[in-house]
Amino acid sequence: MGDLSKDINTTFTNKKVKALLNLIYTANWINSKQNTFFKPFGISPQQYNILRILRGASEAISVQTIKDRMLERAPNTTRLMDKMCSKKLIHRVSCQGDRRVVHIEITEEGLELLKKIDKEVKDDVLKNLTNEEAIILSDLLDKIR
Repeated sequence: MGDLSKDINTTFTNKKVKALLNLIYTANWINSKQNTFFKPFGISPQQYNILRILRGASEAISVQTIKDRMLERAPNTTRLMDKMCSKKLIHRVSCQGDRRVVHIEITEEGLELLKKIDKEVKDDVLKNLTNEEAIILSDLLDKIR
């Protein structure tokens, strides 16, 4: 099991400072693992999040709705979607009621990519936690927010 004090070779002024730094350190560690996992699929974790949102919506939804549902509020969502359009993972649909609004829909290629990813996804990051510990962790993270 990891020990933050040893990992970053430091001591902490109190337990709450250690907890906060441990949370930041762990979030960056998870982000790095995700980037490595998604690289062979040619997408980023944020693009994966967009694909999952669109699959769950099961219909074209507005860009703003996607932004509201994203795990990571990315200011570059439009650029991410431009890349995804060029890869034919999603496509834009004009809104009949308001030409200023653009809806986004997942393509068959996007759905197929999600199927491939779903076969490879593992819960390695949380492998050392029991289901009960995962519930406690989730509850504590909700409490922080």
